[in-house]
Amino acid sequence: MTRIDPAAAVGFARAAEVYERARPSYPPDAVAWLAERCRLGPGRTVVDLGAGTGKLTRLLPATGARVIAVEPIAEMRALITDVEAPEGTAEAIPLPDGTADTIVVAQAFHWFDHDRALPELHRVLSAGGRLGLIWNSRDLDDPLQGALEELLVPLRRRVSDQQSGAWRPPLEASPLFGAVEEASFPFAQSFTADDLCERVASTSFVAAATPHEREELLARVRALTVGLEAPFPFRYRTDVYVIPRSGDQGADGRGTSIQG
Repeated sequence: MTRIDPAAAVGFARAAEVYERARPSYPPDAVAWLAERCRLGPGRTVVDLGAGTGKLTRLLPATGARVIAVEPIAEMRALITDVEAPEGTAEAIPLPDGTADTIVVAQAFHWFDHDRALPELHRVLSAGGRLGLIWNSRDLDDPLQGALEELLVPLRRRVSDQQSGAWRPPLEASPLFGAVEEASFPFAQSFTADDLCERVASTSFVAAATPHEREELLARVRALTVGLEAPFPFRYRTDVYVIPRSGDQGADGRGTSIQG
């Protein structure tokens, strides 16, 4: 086992059950696009790496593929049921070489130590395998999301964030993987003020904050809902990326972008 980011380790351990209740699943069209591009189906094996509480994991058996969920945090892993779920990290995947036809990573790739994780991903993927990344990213163009982001910035500090895009250059520069194909799908959760507070409380750096910081933040979050008729939409954009293991990309070597 390798070191887990402290904010992730503490925050997600504390907030595992809140995470399961408050975080959204993934829209069917996004999952279908991911499954089709990654060629999931009977006779194939997919590893859900950094599986969390199994939000994506539980959608994968419907493809007919064998599903293995790998998750380092015991409190989150305990909520994964009905599939193999060994303890492990992206930098030390507890599986033999070439185990997976596909590795998927939901809401987690930005936490990885990419210098160490990319060779591990390459090792566990079989020849012709695919890496699939998916994030439910908050739509910061939405007024409620924008106001919420202003409240979160002081607590976020140096915590890893997928929306910064810092995860992408190491992947694109790696000779171990090919060109990125991507798609984007809008969707929303339907929230009350209590739902919104739970969603914010499920964030790793909020869960890892002091009780005083957390209570003060959640009071300000609740104030954002004054005047909103419940249920109100909490808007996201689901971004999906599929990347071939090296030696298995298109003839022109270029990725494509699709808007769902």
